[in-house]
Amino acid sequence: MNFLQLVTQRQSDRSYTDKPVEPEKLERILECARLAPSACNAQPWHLIVVDDEDKRHKIAEAASSRALGMNHFSWQAPVQIVIVEEKPNFTSKAGGWIKKKHFPLMDIGIVAEHICLAAAAEGVGSCMIGWFNEAKVRNTLGVPDSKRIPLIIALGYTDKPLRKKLRKNAEDIITRNHY
Repeated sequence: MNFLQLVTQRQSDRSYTDKPVEPEKLERILECARLAPSACNAQPWHLIVVDDEDKRHKIAEAASSRALGMNHFSWQAPVQIVIVEEKPNFTSKAGGWIKKKHFPLMDIGIVAEHICLAAAAEGVGSCMIGWFNEAKVRNTLGVPDSKRIPLIIALGYTDKPLRKKLRKNAEDIITRNHY
């Protein structure tokens, strides 16, 4: 499949079967993440693969909100990848300070989408989760208090069909040579 087909196929899956993600597919997904670009090659992330059932359920509990009805699908995901923000290298940090940009969050966005696109290429569903109790996740996985956890990615096989993408029209979001 070409890249446009892959991007069209990738969606946020919020329902998973109990079929486990094959280790070889997970390894290829993680290799794609490892190869993701970052500002000044800082690679300011640490990926925690959570596939232990007890820990997965604790992460799902931290991500689920009964009051808001959010992220209940995370209980079904056979794999969760927790992304921990690490310190950038000197060049990235200095450049970020000069330009008033926090490059690690941009870099984490890149590595996260590499994970999701790689999963789609493997026929595995994914969903990025940003709403969760960070302290509970940190405590469950032994992440130091000094570290931030900006994102969790749920991985698994979905039993739902591919949805039509609802996006803004190109002319509403793309211009040439001016705003």
